[in-house]
Amino acid sequence: MSGPIDERDIGWVNEGQIGVEVRQGRTANIGGFEVVRVLPTKGRRTIGGWCFVDLMIPPDATDPDPLEIGPHPHIGLATVTWLFSGEALHSDSLGTEQVIRPGQLNLMSAGHGIAHAELSPEEGVQGAQMWIAQPEATRHGEPAFEHHGELPRVEWAQGEAMVLVGSFGEATSPARADTELVGLDMTLRSGPTEIELRPDFEYGVIPLDSSIKLDDAIVEPGWLGLVEAGPDRIRLDAGAGGGRLMLVGGEPLGERIQMWWNFVARSKEEITGAWEAWQARDTDRFGPVPSRLARIDAPPPPWLAGSD
Repeated sequence: MSGPIDERDIGWVNEGQIGVEVRQGRTANIGGFEVVRVLPTKGRRTIGGWCFVDLMIPPDATDPDPLEIGPHPHIGLATVTWLFSGEALHSDSLGTEQVIRPGQLNLMSAGHGIAHAELSPEEGVQGAQMWIAQPEATRHGEPAFEHHGELPRVEWAQGEAMVLVGSFGEATSPARADTELVGLDMTLRSGPTEIELRPDFEYGVIPLDSSIKLDDAIVEPGWLGLVEAGPDRIRLDAGAGGGRLMLVGGEPLGERIQMWWNFVARSKEEITGAWEAWQARDTDRFGPVPSRLARIDAPPPPWLAGSD
């Protein structure tokens, strides 16, 4: 489950802030599957290398839609797939066919080009689909896929965390990371707790099932609490019932990225080239995907629309 970026996301860039700021998530429809888009959001395109976070939490839990995303392309990013419930089949142009279940991680690095599809054999799949912008050093490289059946866990008195990417405490994920970053699935018990931060990282706190107090700010489920680089710790409080959240962070990317549809690049010309290759069915760049689902055609980039 990945993308696409829509018109509202394209123009947003990072804005300066002081302390903690809160951004409201919004609903988006991806091939008939409704998600909550947390990143990009107004005033914030990236958090470290993280440039995209969709929460797959169907609003109608009694009659959810199935996940059926046909073959589509990516460039310049890594997709990070993390499920809360259900299972899904990942297929890609490398020939991969991999089922993912809760507690497991799929990470696909697009490099100069890859295509993939995602299909849930059952209804009710829930999880997070995230993108990491690849840096200049790797974004033109060969595509790759990795599946991790087990990930490290960190526990302390007020909670526990699964380390999806990067390091937290003494634990380091085996997942590939092309930039300095971290991604956690964190469960908090009742009462406040302090989380140590890297002062050179910027962070995003994304509650999943209950409101979280982030220092003095309240962040609702599906919203984003932003913490700029500088602090060496934050205070989190999920209240008496506890709560679950995603924490993403990393060194500021330091590169201005262009995002459109399922592509992450540095210029419109790069995106145009990828779009033309996909529409021309260029199998050298985007190979065939072993999937029964229909291939997804790309809409024309807005800067090309009507040029004929």
